[in-house]
Amino acid sequence: MKNKRSISRATFINSRVTATISISLVLFLLGLIILLALMAKNLSSNVKESLSFDIILSDDIKDAEADRLIKQLEAIDFVKSTEYISKAAAAKQLEADIGQNPEEFLGFNPLPGMIVVRLRSEYTNPEKFTEVENQIKGLSPNISSIEYKKELLTLVNDNFKKISIILLGLTALLLIISFALINNTIRLTVYANRFLIHTMKLVGATAGFIRKPYIKQQILSGVIASVIAIALLYWGLFYVSKDINGIWDIIDRNSLIFIAGSVFILGIIISITATYFAVNKYLRMEGDDLFFI
Repeated sequence: MKNKRSISRATFINSRVTATISISLVLFLLGLIILLALMAKNLSSNVKESLSFDIILSDDIKDAEADRLIKQLEAIDFVKSTEYISKAAAAKQLEADIGQNPEEFLGFNPLPGMIVVRLRSEYTNPEKFTEVENQIKGLSPNISSIEYKKELLTLVNDNFKKISIILLGLTALLLIISFALINNTIRLTVYANRFLIHTMKLVGATAGFIRKPYIKQQILSGVIASVIAIALLYWGLFYVSKDINGIWDIIDRNSLIFIAGSVFILGIIISITATYFAVNKYLRMEGDDLFFI
């Protein structure tokens, strides 16, 4: 009798361990998709903020007026950074490129002064850029024109929009698959106790009383599985970062905290939901039906 009890207990423990590992692997895949989505978002922001446009200044602008204009630009919310290139600096840069100063053979400096501006990522789309352009032009009469590569701006935005849609679809699909797999895993663990559930129901136990210990067990399993999944994700990320330079430029501390929190919460929520429905299935069944499933 004692031997049978030991075997039963060992089988129960093995099933719980197997279920926890299965849930952790599913949560790991779900966390990986969230990680890729956040990396794509951060990469999109970095690429967009690296794009710049040029504010061409009039030839007769004074340095004091240029400095005042730069300060006005830097005070605007949508401007990330500015760089002033004077007429003299532009001539030196061209001389370094072609090996000859344009003033030597033209007799004057034909290059205008300019301010190179980089915007914050949320403003680097063609729809908002028209508003940005109009606001900047109204700052000073010494602005001759604003030059930017509209085609490149549109191409970058369209490509990252497509990537975002694909990753969002994959996340939704994997979330559904994750719930189905975790639900089946938990149903198998509850299946072994279907007769116990029926017995408790016969002696007058309420549905909430019967569900409570199973939900507690699965919350614990969900927490353990979430911790395992988060540890695997972090280990994988640190391992990959050894071979891929710059990976920490597109994934920051807040993103890592968000991923860990998402995996942890999803592990608990999915475990509770799946357990609730799994136990309810056997609560609704008659005793005779339990022999034929």
